[in-house]
Amino acid sequence: MPDTAGYEPTERTVPTRSRERASYDKELVHAILDEAYVCHLGFVRDGAPVVLPTLYGRVGERLYVHGSTGSRPLHMAGRAEPGLPVCLTVTHVDGLVLARSAFHHSINYRSVVVHGIATQVTDPEEKRTALDALVDHVVPGRSLDSRPADAKELAATAVLRLDLDEVSAKVRTGGPNDDEEDLTLPHWTGVVPLVRSYGTPVPADDLDPAVTLPDYLAAL
Repeated sequence: MPDTAGYEPTERTVPTRSRERASYDKELVHAILDEAYVCHLGFVRDGAPVVLPTLYGRVGERLYVHGSTGSRPLHMAGRAEPGLPVCLTVTHVDGLVLARSAFHHSINYRSVVVHGIATQVTDPEEKRTALDALVDHVVPGRSLDSRPADAKELAATAVLRLDLDEVSAKVRTGGPNDDEEDLTLPHWTGVVPLVRSYGTPVPADDLDPAVTLPDYLAAL
């Protein structure tokens, strides 16, 4: 049975298949969200589904996404009451699972699905907090080491807020699940791990040589 500690399961967050892989643990959900860079934001526009990849940031039990004030989801969330119904997803692929049979090939993964109502952030202080969170989500500590948005940039930027209320995580780990009758087949089977790595930072051509690599980048 799924781990029910943390977020309360709902009809939309309980999977119909592989329920044993589902979790509602807040620490696990936060860890999956904090490690990724890109989410996919789904909503309905003119009766048709739309899914957009975008950056995001987490502050406690809230997610923030940003874009131009003219972008479709941000414009729709600003007009709709009480907001824009969305589904936001994040996925990590941790390994390629190669079975003896084509049917049992799979991947090891960690994913989060969030359902809710996205609303546009109008409070200036919350907006600045959200934008700092977006910058620091990509590189922790970067918001303090860059010029903050000025009034013109803030006016051109819209931010959506999505509360973490209706949330689930799903995780697959381990090796292939071959059928017993396939165990003697002469095919390689196992897991090919996938890992994320960072290259050496490349300075911009116009960077002043006196500006040294900051510690938060060296730590990557």
